[in-house]
Amino acid sequence: MKRKTIRLSMTGLTVLLVVLVLAACNRNPNAVLEENATRGDIKIGVDESFTLLAEAELYVFHTIYRQAHITPLYKPELEVRDDFMNDSIRMMITTRKLSEDEVEYLKAKQINPRTTTIAYDGLAFVVNNRNRDSILIYNEVKDIFRGKIINWNQINASNKSGKITVVFDNNKSSSVRFIVEKFGIQDSLPSYCLAANNNEEVINFVERNVNALGVVAVNWISDQADSLTRGFLNRVTVAGLSSEYDTEGISFYKPYQAYIADKTYPLVREVYAINRETFAGLGTGFIKYMSIEGQRIVLKMGMVPATMPVRVVRTHTE
Repeated sequence: MKRKTIRLSMTGLTVLLVVLVLAACNRNPNAVLEENATRGDIKIGVDESFTLLAEAELYVFHTIYRQAHITPLYKPELEVRDDFMNDSIRMMITTRKLSEDEVEYLKAKQINPRTTTIAYDGLAFVVNNRNRDSILIYNEVKDIFRGKIINWNQINASNKSGKITVVFDNNKSSSVRFIVEKFGIQDSLPSYCLAANNNEEVINFVERNVNALGVVAVNWISDQADSLTRGFLNRVTVAGLSSEYDTEGISFYKPYQAYIADKTYPLVREVYAINRETFAGLGTGFIKYMSIEGQRIVLKMGMVPATMPVRVVRTHTE
């Protein structure tokens, strides 16, 4: 009788455990799946300048890894950084490394942030198709942002486009920060520097205004196979720039891959994926994918991969 009682008790315990597991699974179907490098559900922050890149990388990653669910939050660089520091996102795609103070702040919380370069991009200038001046000397560009050149006729006396209006994608964007740092601007930008809401609106503004000078991320205009990019290129003209040390305007370069790769084009910047995970989670896996297989997407988009060689072919005319 005692053995039968024990057998019944063990059977009852087994049933109870099964019921508890099923109940837990009903509350959260993914509860039995621990997160790893290829599965899980996380949010990441993306500098909205790299929306096109992130969308392409995520599409392929999600196609390969069906149990991975990464939600991108596209915001200006400053807001992405704030989300990262406040632990609202696991990782971010940005052109700005963490400062020493930010790294120390995270380390005090037992978080060791890791930074991986995934691409080289640049800033491009676009002008209205009716503007006769689509090549600019580097120092002329610098003087525009320092308030010394305010009219197109200061660049070319015959240019009747009028007073220059510069338009950025957002006043909190990485493009604004890059220009301020690159040209050593101590005070605020001139009053004729405006902000739209995103890179696409910059293109729209330049198309409508003959006096406009737009500042956009290169990856928005570099993928020749993309219909959106081809549409942009039909509506505005990409300006060529002299190198940083060419004060006479002897040669001009557009932001093509080869000139970004060898830094002949003067406005090149690195693109980073920064991770704050304390284990090998989904953010870690996505960064690993972008820095290996995902480099082909970077190359296709007209940017320069960080870990794949780019063949540069120079041609000479007699």
